[in-house]
Amino acid sequence: MTQITDDVRSIARLFGDAFENLSKLIQTEIQLARTEITEKASKAAIGAGMLFGAALLLIPALVLFLMAFAAWLIELDVSPGLAHFLAGCIAVVGSGILASVGLSRLKPEALAPKVTMSEVRRDIAAAKEMAS
Repeated sequence: MTQITDDVRSIARLFGDAFENLSKLIQTEIQLARTEITEKASKAAIGAGMLFGAALLLIPALVLFLMAFAAWLIELDVSPGLAHFLAGCIAVVGSGILASVGLSRLKPEALAPKVTMSEVRRDIAAAKEMAS
């Protein structure tokens, strides 16, 4: 009889320990998620700031470059209207490329807490193994 009582206590203690460990694991995963999300948000903010700074510095240089390009085309006997149009097309293509790269870095997939999600999936699988 005492053996059965001891076994029941041992099983209860094992379940208690398992739930306590699971609770600690969940708290650790939440802390990891917070840290990773904060890091990703910081990187996104820095990336957006750099894009803004780059655009601010690039505008005057780009205007000068496009004016010089149009002037060069005019020297090659291209009509002034067409020369300025071609310079504008180059500006549109360049800005499209920059915008595409900048937006790709701000997508939710790029900002997702990948490490935390991987850890949680692994922990869920381990918990399922322990439960069965």
